[in-house]
Amino acid sequence: MSRLNEECGVFGIYNNRDAAALTALGLHALQHRGQDACGIVSCDGSNFYSEKKIGLVGDNFTKGKVLKNLPGNFAIGHNRYSTSGNNTIKNIQPFFADLHSGGIGISHNGNLSNALYLRNELVKDGSIFQTTSDTETIVQLIAKSKRPKIIDKIIDALFKIQGGYALTILTNNKLIGIRDPYGIRPLVIGKINKSYVLASETCALDIIGAEFVRQVDNGEIVIITDSGLESLKPFPKLKERPCIFEYIYFSRPDSMIKNVSVYEYRKKLGAELAKESNVKSDLIIPVPDSGMPAAIGYAEKIGKSIELGIIRNHYVGRTFIEPTQQIRSLGVKLKHSINKALVRNKSIILIDDSLVRGTTSVKIIKMLYDCGAKEVHLRIASPPIKYSDYYGVDTPNKKELLAFKYDLEGMRKFINATSLAFLTIEGLYKAMGFDKRKSTYPQFTDHCFTGEYPIDPIDANNKNLEESKISFMSSKN
Repeated sequence: MSRLNEECGVFGIYNNRDAAALTALGLHALQHRGQDACGIVSCDGSNFYSEKKIGLVGDNFTKGKVLKNLPGNFAIGHNRYSTSGNNTIKNIQPFFADLHSGGIGISHNGNLSNALYLRNELVKDGSIFQTTSDTETIVQLIAKSKRPKIIDKIIDALFKIQGGYALTILTNNKLIGIRDPYGIRPLVIGKINKSYVLASETCALDIIGAEFVRQVDNGEIVIITDSGLESLKPFPKLKERPCIFEYIYFSRPDSMIKNVSVYEYRKKLGAELAKESNVKSDLIIPVPDSGMPAAIGYAEKIGKSIELGIIRNHYVGRTFIEPTQQIRSLGVKLKHSINKALVRNKSIILIDDSLVRGTTSVKIIKMLYDCGAKEVHLRIASPPIKYSDYYGVDTPNKKELLAFKYDLEGMRKFINATSLAFLTIEGLYKAMGFDKRKSTYPQFTDHCFTGEYPIDPIDANNKNLEESKISFMSSKN
């Protein structure tokens, strides 16, 4: 519970007279990937236009005046999630820069694991940074390349950066999409009539009536022009390692990954959880909305139905004013309330998709007991999160992770559950259709569970660079 968050959603469209409006719709579908800020950069072939707003897409880009300020047949957009108070206009993407070779707009979903190192080197070399975003590091690297063509400048920059990233880049005559060599962060291609579309998830294609074409391959650069779509693969070929969190909780349930809906993946996670750790109970209750698909899969596996024992208030946002400690302590009740008549004197299996710090779990379980629940057996449809992420997921420092601080019994005591069980890593892979025990399985990026990092987190491992974080935040801020 204590949610993890992914920082960004990206969208781009080429050669459509309603480019800005369709981008706004695409960002609306990707709102779950970032709620703090949003932005759109458009181009009419000669000039670039930019609108950046703090807050939700629907609060900012439904007004005709704003969209009228974004003319042109080409556009890219970005939703941003901020992990600290540094949510200022200057950090909102897409970024735009006038380079020697022409204007360029860029949106970035992910995180560079060597951003601090690169930034320090660029500053030593005379670069002046205007933001605290690692996306600006990419812009600076592109600008400093001596290669004559913009695509070659971009490739120069890509060979210097490391981490998980999906980029949409706009020039005056190109829309470019890029995924990192491991394909950690997602990016898909769609088409609406003759217009190509790039998006973080297929749900953004659905909202504008676009047809899904394919995903951008790991390590691939797609270049969209009037001539169509060109593919470049400049990196040495690596086995794809997509982020397992996309399947567990980041992507919207109606999005498709590998021709299967995210909803179906999550039901399978719940079914595997039921096989591994079912317990006798009166009720199966999901934590809304995150635990719902897994709870359905769990219940189907054991032949029971779920009950709505917890009701979520969908009208409480991140900006709700919490002026005093007493009010802050009631925060979980603003979002969740208990169906008292249902849970009284009942033994409950409570299902969610993840357990991070455990603070929200403590509050919800206490609310269930206060409303008369007899037992609360917490079941988590993913393995314990023991390690931090450096590729674009907002995980706390590992010392704040419940599974890093305690063993299973210690976690159970901390949250005061009758029992606690997680899906095993083997069960996770089985639900995904792979056998963890076989060396040939298509592995995900699962480092938060296993501690096995496919890319060395250079910044995190360098104490001197870590100290410089006081003046720098990554793209998630």
